[in-house]
Amino acid sequence: MEKLYADPTGKSAHLDQYATSDALKLAEADAKRAHGRGDIYTGSITLTDQKVGKVDTSAAIPYATVSSCLDISQWQTVDADTRKPVSLPANRLTKYVILSTLLKYPEGWRVISHEPQGKPC
Repeated sequence: MEKLYADPTGKSAHLDQYATSDALKLAEADAKRAHGRGDIYTGSITLTDQKVGKVDTSAAIPYATVSSCLDISQWQTVDADTRKPVSLPANRLTKYVILSTLLKYPEGWRVISHEPQGKPC
């Protein structure tokens, strides 16, 4: 995700190695909107407090759910040309719970959805 949002071309991210389906489409569309506004994101994202929820490895396509704390507090939105920070709402969540669903493909596990839960962590 960091590479996708940092690169206005989106070519260096190779996000398809980690995500598919809605998760990939939504991330690419969101990054494209940001890049269309002339914004990029710098810094880093951290995932902590991962908790595995439901797992079914005997399903036709094995799946699992994982709850995590997504910390974007060190990820900064900046103007791609000037590198100056973009003004963002002061009350936005920068550490929040996200629920991910993963499917196991022959190439490995892929995230198919990321759902922010709207609560801080």
